[in-house]
Amino acid sequence: MTTLYHRYAAHVADALAGLVREGDLPDGLDMRHVTVEPPRDATHGDLATNAAMVLAKPAKANPRMIATGIAQYLARLPEVAEAEVAGPGFLNIRLKPDVWRAELATILSDGPDYGRSTAGAGMAVNVEYVSANPTGPMHMGHCRGAVLGDALAALLAFAGYGVTREYYINDAGSQVDTLARSAHLRYREALGATIEIPEGFYPGDYLIPVGEALKAEFGDRYFDAPEAEWLQLFKARAVALMMDLIRADLALLGIRQDVFFSEAGLGDAVQLALDDLSAKGLIYEGVLEAPKGDTAEDWEPRPQTLFKATQFGDDTDRALKKSDGSWTYFAGDVAYHYDKLKRGFGQLVDLFGADHGGYVKRMQAAVAALSGGTVPLDVKIVQMVRLYRAGEPVKMSKRSGSFVTLADVVREVGKDVVRFMMLTKRADSQLDFDFAKVVEQSRDNPVFYVQYAHARIHSIQRRAAEAGIVLPAEPDLTRLDDEELALIKLCAQWPRTVEAAAATREPHRIAFYLGDLAAAFHAAWNRGNDDASRRFVVAEDAALTAARLALARAVGQVIRNGLGVMGVEPVEELH
Repeated sequence: MTTLYHRYAAHVADALAGLVREGDLPDGLDMRHVTVEPPRDATHGDLATNAAMVLAKPAKANPRMIATGIAQYLARLPEVAEAEVAGPGFLNIRLKPDVWRAELATILSDGPDYGRSTAGAGMAVNVEYVSANPTGPMHMGHCRGAVLGDALAALLAFAGYGVTREYYINDAGSQVDTLARSAHLRYREALGATIEIPEGFYPGDYLIPVGEALKAEFGDRYFDAPEAEWLQLFKARAVALMMDLIRADLALLGIRQDVFFSEAGLGDAVQLALDDLSAKGLIYEGVLEAPKGDTAEDWEPRPQTLFKATQFGDDTDRALKKSDGSWTYFAGDVAYHYDKLKRGFGQLVDLFGADHGGYVKRMQAAVAALSGGTVPLDVKIVQMVRLYRAGEPVKMSKRSGSFVTLADVVREVGKDVVRFMMLTKRADSQLDFDFAKVVEQSRDNPVFYVQYAHARIHSIQRRAAEAGIVLPAEPDLTRLDDEELALIKLCAQWPRTVEAAAATREPHRIAFYLGDLAAAFHAAWNRGNDDASRRFVVAEDAALTAARLALARAVGQVIRNGLGVMGVEPVEELH
């Protein structure tokens, strides 16, 4: 959709083109950094542009002169009430009320599509998230990345990108051998053996059903069989059962990914990726420098197969083979991203856990090398979630098998609460999740505050019906005053918020925006508590009630659209 901000950006561009034609500005100026946005102080107007301040230096012109020229052009537009130059060259624009009334009508007519954008132009984007080892159920350490990735995918789709949601199954490492051995112990237990779980095995009770399933399938065939006879078989079965468990956990959060890509299924992709890099002269045999700081005891200088990662911004070149000749973990990841590129994605987004921060540069270097710099890899680092119960930390230990599962949390507080809370901070900031606070009905709880606004809007429609007010066929929006128009102005920022959040890959901006919109609506509601004439339903004035109901419906629509991107169901009543 063409937003109000797009339209006025086009008007500013037309004004600048006129100044070029008149010789007041040189031709060929870079206009990419010219913006039209709401002013920081609403009393300054409805829109502001930085055009004069951005262009003054390259144009070698006085910024106030540029701003005055733009203002003169804008002032001639019938919907502009005032275009005022302030300070050294700031330009504030005030629009006539009919512009905002028309925007309210657009919100109501577009409905669930209001704010949907074509900014992505169908660009194929792969968003890889979760990608947890298939060695157990999802826990709260996985939850935040799962929600962030899913909300980001939904946001990009809403902004016009062609999105593929992907999960990379790490089923080729030593941890999967350990899983198979742990499952074999539970299989023996299911057959009546008394077991002791050794250090380093997976101790969780979630493997008991796996043991039972293996018993049901194989009987006692592998009870005393040597490991070589059952390891690969049990590995495949255990991974499949764990992935069923993980998919079920993700479904509790409303997450369904399009592709589950197996590391074990890479096949010859590693060699193909390395052949590609080798053909570009980016692989060599060499000796890496010793790690900085205290040299690791097991480090020794030796010839290795290395990727020239430093040519693409990494701190050091990266090894592709281990001392035993097998591929490094990094080589597998290079191959996986090579496969993504071969599938035709124009942009890649990976969500990494907080412990993978050091891995970002090398993966971006690999993708830059493989794609010739044409496909960007955006990596989002997702910080930890700290769990509390009524202010007290919840202790967890994966080693002992005592951790809070995602399923436990969703069942206790609900999918929508979990999803909303995971999006209330930037991905790279730690997040505190208190089981008591996330369900309390207070202004300090952002989930409640936004949902309460939506429930109040729904109650307004009921009150009007119960009052028996006969509403006109079409609302007279001229009855809305400046305070009410301010709510429409905030609603009109939704399409701009979508595009900005998609461009920066920051879905938390949606939660922030909804918090601001909910606060503005609650403020309008509270004015009615203080002054009956300010209520949304005024029984003795059907025309005014109709206009305010239209306003409330528009706010409710925008809240629903925002919650939809977040994967949260709006509520109509709170109990």
